[in-house]
Amino acid sequence: MFTKPDSIKSQSVDPVEAPKPVRIGDLLLEKGIISQEQIDQALDYQRNRGHKKLLGEILVELEFVTEEQVTQTLAHTYGVPFARITPKVADPKVIDVLPREFLEKHCVLPLFCVGGKLTIAIHEPTNVFLIEEVTRLSECPVQVVAATLKDIRQTLENHLPNTNVFVIDDIVEGTDADAMELVEQQITDLSDLEAAAGDSPVIKLVNHIIFSAVDEGASDIHIEPDDKKFRVRNRIDGRLFQKMSPPFQMHPAVVSRVKIMAGLDISERRIPQDGGITVMLHKHPIDLRVSTMPGKFGEKVVMRIVDNRNAIANLERVGMSSSLLGQWRQVLHQPNGIVLVTGPTGSGKTTTLYGSLNELNEPSINISTVEDPVENSIEGINQFQTNDKAGFTFSKALRSLLRQDPDVIMVGEIRDPDTAKIAVQAALTGHVVLSTLHTNDAPSAVTRLFNIGVEPYLVAAAIRGVLAQRLLRKICTYCKEPVDLTSSIRQSIKAIGGEDSQLETIYHGSGCKNCRKTGYQGRVGIFELYTPDDDAMDAIVRGASLQELRRIAKVSGYHTLADDGLEKVKAGLTTVEEFFHAAAMS
Repeated sequence: MFTKPDSIKSQSVDPVEAPKPVRIGDLLLEKGIISQEQIDQALDYQRNRGHKKLLGEILVELEFVTEEQVTQTLAHTYGVPFARITPKVADPKVIDVLPREFLEKHCVLPLFCVGGKLTIAIHEPTNVFLIEEVTRLSECPVQVVAATLKDIRQTLENHLPNTNVFVIDDIVEGTDADAMELVEQQITDLSDLEAAAGDSPVIKLVNHIIFSAVDEGASDIHIEPDDKKFRVRNRIDGRLFQKMSPPFQMHPAVVSRVKIMAGLDISERRIPQDGGITVMLHKHPIDLRVSTMPGKFGEKVVMRIVDNRNAIANLERVGMSSSLLGQWRQVLHQPNGIVLVTGPTGSGKTTTLYGSLNELNEPSINISTVEDPVENSIEGINQFQTNDKAGFTFSKALRSLLRQDPDVIMVGEIRDPDTAKIAVQAALTGHVVLSTLHTNDAPSAVTRLFNIGVEPYLVAAAIRGVLAQRLLRKICTYCKEPVDLTSSIRQSIKAIGGEDSQLETIYHGSGCKNCRKTGYQGRVGIFELYTPDDDAMDAIVRGASLQELRRIAKVSGYHTLADDGLEKVKAGLTTVEEFFHAAAMS
């Protein structure tokens, strides 16, 4: 228990002088962290949604900046030290200096007390009234450091009793080699395998694999056996990074542990299996979709991470320009018709669809979805998951759904002629139908529907718009710097974007600890929106070729993926290398 020195208790508390207010948007703009367009977009979002949140919170919510960047900027402006807080930094004996209710309500973290001066971490260094209250309650002089809300909350959860809500057990930390020897033998008996999978080192290793992947923002975990070793890789921002390479002898027990958590059959190692795991991490549910596949050296396991904390709740966060976002909203609010989002696997189609559904979601509209699987739950929307084994396919679900009086229908993917024809018929009978297709660009969706078996005149009558997209890695804002534009890069850009394509300044990330030395952190979307005009409609009715549809679109001023990619490069959001990589995929 922390006790206050008598010499400190008798001291009077000097009033804290209120700092001169500044606008966080101006500070971030001055540092080059955000653009004026992003500030305007955040202010519009704040006004349109009636938010009472501060501008800094809105900017973080829209992913224009990180919480750490906002806190660091405020700290620097007001001359307050910034610190990255972990549970090891704080002295648990000092926590009791303030009431628990006060700590949790105001997110104040007492760190330590040296020489009678109490050091606390807060996320709003401008909140002088909070600092005065801490001084009054603790009866100590107070020194302030700034830290992110996330770091403060995690440390409080770690130190306050009964607030650590990890369902995942303690991660691997300080486990010695002797402990690992418990599973370092070839296991042939099934009962031995199950026992080994429940052994503490294996539990800790699997929990560490999951925890670290979620903490790093990975989308997938790959557990892969080889001849004499197995490796664990995480997919972060669309790229795989090797995380660790544990002893090969641990592989069977690790796979069995994952299977036990996912409710799979650990005795079956000859056929693929699918299952799911739900864990609680910092009071938030994390879903893991588990897939196993037998291989030459053992089973490979892939776990898809569905973190509901990162669920897109609005279209402002997907990365569209203001003008394109306005056009897309016009397409969505058509009274009927089919609206498609296209792109390869992992290009963010489902994220855009969810944002679009949230845009349309209101009590007066009946919105229903048919998905495989349901990625995220959306309040107020009826979501149904297909089950091919039970015969509940996309086409059958869609037929049944039309009897449920829907206004808006979202079909996870158009995979077969039956689903395509039913979706088009629904669009022609007064429904708005949203779905996805796997095509390289937006006009290709029209010819894809032709190939599936939909009559051209029906496609022309039903289609309202097609959005094609890709995801490019964003330049790390911590190590972002300008680079020279070589003649070869200029020629390559012109070859992709046309003779009029020009760039004055380009940027890259030099690599730092914040981006794992990659120069990239996060991803941003590039888009093209195809809304057929009268000439295009006539061509579609005739069953025109893809080349003709592209030619007509170009004449009407069509903005392509390459055009949007170049805009993102010009804005310093991504690199020319990422742009070239996306162009090669088209």
